[in-house]
Amino acid sequence: MLSQITDENYKEILKSDKLVIIDVYATWCKPCSVIAPILDKLSEEYSEKVLIGKYNIEDEVELCEKYNILSIPTLLFFRNGKMIDKCIGSFVTSTIREKINNL
Repeated sequence: MLSQITDENYKEILKSDKLVIIDVYATWCKPCSVIAPILDKLSEEYSEKVLIGKYNIEDEVELCEKYNILSIPTLLFFRNGKMIDKCIGSFVTSTIREKINNL
């Protein structure tokens, strides 16, 4: 199950010793709704080593400003509180899985 990430909790979540992936999305975004079930499945598959959360740009703004999010969907990858990668656009399961395995 994906965690809901907000401006209030993201700093604490980024302290995780796991790889953290933040899915920046909006409810009206069609490509965002396509990758949502993919991320849900991957969060279960990689639950031991990856924390995947969703950040709704309709309700939150701090991460968008801090990491210069201009398009959605955007996936932000963090390790030890630092952003190590950023992917913009729609993705297939194998692409995200490969990213997880290489980070």
